[in-house]
Amino acid sequence: MSDAADRVRLDASWKSALRAEFDSAYMQKLRAFLVAEREAHRVVYPKGSEIFAALDATPLHDVKVVIIGQDPYHGPGQAHGLCFSVRSGVALPPSLVNIFQEINTDMADDDVPCGRQGGAVPAGRGCLIPWARQGVLLLNAVLTVAAGRAGAHQGRGWETFTDRIVEVVNGQREHVVFMLWGSYAQKKGAAVDRARHLVLSAPHPSPLSAHRGFFGSRHFSRANEYLVEHGIMPIDWFDVG
Repeated sequence: MSDAADRVRLDASWKSALRAEFDSAYMQKLRAFLVAEREAHRVVYPKGSEIFAALDATPLHDVKVVIIGQDPYHGPGQAHGLCFSVRSGVALPPSLVNIFQEINTDMADDDVPCGRQGGAVPAGRGCLIPWARQGVLLLNAVLTVAAGRAGAHQGRGWETFTDRIVEVVNGQREHVVFMLWGSYAQKKGAAVDRARHLVLSAPHPSPLSAHRGFFGSRHFSRANEYLVEHGIMPIDWFDVG
């Protein structure tokens, strides 16, 4: 995928930081795999121009929070390059419903620092681009998936690439909040420097596990409190599209 950074939308800060990854042997193999999928007329999500949408929407120098997902949604019209996010007008997936429920509960306290006081996440909206533009890196561990086949592109090289993204944020940024939901994300963030950043861990927000500790974890208010403590503008978690 040596020319991928030039053909898709990718912020210059990430293009520079990840140039060696794009030129690596494993990414060349990954590119060949994706080309073969296309030539076999298999549907891959998200579309090519959106594979790196999370990196394009949140430049490296703007990263305040990292949320790690597993792989993109595999249903039609859902994935657009940001973990947990769907475009406006698309039905909300259950995990995103639970995320918004926790935000509405967590941020109800007037003493909690946020971009605006009170309110709730607007009903029916699930596009998280406004979060990304505030500095929330919405990173899936695997950046593509086959239509209707969750996890189909795991083990093809994306994990190595996104491990490097986590390493770059860990080493080049300070006072970043890492939200690690579920054992998969927690393993991915295991090497994050806890003295340099805030690491928040909880069960995954899926209906199968949200009631085992995601609800009540208060990650959103805790993130904002940490950011404010370090002189960083908090996230308006109610701002969704």
